[in-house]
Amino acid sequence: MINFGGIKLIDVAWMIMAIAVGITIIYVGERVLNVRLAVFYGIETFNPRWVLALIVVPLFAGMVISFIYGLGGKMLAHFAPIPIQIYHYMHLDSMILPEGVTMLPVGYWILILIVAVEAAAVGGFIGEVVIKRTYGRRPKHLVHKRYRTKEMKESES
Repeated sequence: MINFGGIKLIDVAWMIMAIAVGITIIYVGERVLNVRLAVFYGIETFNPRWVLALIVVPLFAGMVISFIYGLGGKMLAHFAPIPIQIYHYMHLDSMILPEGVTMLPVGYWILILIVAVEAAAVGGFIGEVVIKRTYGRRPKHLVHKRYRTKEMKESES
């Protein structure tokens, strides 16, 4: 088995596949909602579809990433919104926008990117909780003998 600093090649393949699926979900979600997060055309920009594309779509993508990768998926979920949002922002730079429509300045766009990344992270967290059934507790069979309580020892025998 090929290792990359202690990480197996199969784990790297699962990581890449999970992130690619997350990117695809975000791309398709924004296309279905017909929303470009980096475009500003007045107060009408901030409508329910825009909020869905900013929060719900990355949250769902983060959950799917955790379902695919398993434990550790919440860390991978951070990476899904970044490439697709950079692609959209760079693509808008070469487009001719209609009158009254502007591209968000980089500072504002970064704030939107941070919100999308955090929504994906929350989705990754929810996905891990669903997989593990509880969060922050070890299964009883993984607790070291020295740290087991009396109830744990009695339930084993």
